[in-house]
Amino acid sequence: MIKNLMRGLVPLALVLSPLAAPSPAAPAAPAGVQLFPDALAELAEATEDSTGYQESAFPHWDKGLDTADACDTRAEVLLAEAVEAPTTGTDCALTGGRWTSYYDGQSVTDPALLRVDHLVPLEEAWASGASGWTAARRARYANDQGAAATLVAVTARSQKAKAGQDPAAWVPDGNAAYCRYVGEWVGTKLRWGLSVDKDEMEALKLFADGPCEETVVLRSTAPR
Repeated sequence: MIKNLMRGLVPLALVLSPLAAPSPAAPAAPAGVQLFPDALAELAEATEDSTGYQESAFPHWDKGLDTADACDTRAEVLLAEAVEAPTTGTDCALTGGRWTSYYDGQSVTDPALLRVDHLVPLEEAWASGASGWTAARRARYANDQGAAATLVAVTARSQKAKAGQDPAAWVPDGNAAYCRYVGEWVGTKLRWGLSVDKDEMEALKLFADGPCEETVVLRSTAPR
């Protein structure tokens, strides 16, 4: 059920997102910003179904935003999130640099130890609406760099701890980290028109009604 939820209660963070389907929800807001409770109110609630999910339904990584260089989406995300820029070698081989892992705050100096995680996991996306998308749209989701929170650099250990779970079961530890996370979760689901299930909504409401009430969600709409 809902665990990890009320640790270290602190507000504030930044986030992203568009609108979704199966049950009634308020009209989508234009690109811009909203407080977390208002953004959450726009999410549609629906039963999730992961039947038929395969990771291969979401082709990644593609050639990235700059198709002329040798860097794929993963490498471009690492370059964008580096606290200290790595050296880029032949075929976009990255060496050196420094990152702060989003989920656990660990400092990492070897890019090989990082994972680029889908903040809303691929199976979660599939179960909450992406199963009905075209293959091309699923590929756009899997490689989305149009909103900074869709893809995030994290340690392998923290990605494994998350293990594809939604915020009813897992959020990052520590102070404002989970407010940023749940805000970006809602923003990403809105950006891509994905729904939430009952337990997920209840967990998110606990944050919206308390520690994360003032979290700001950056609103955006994914390309069709």
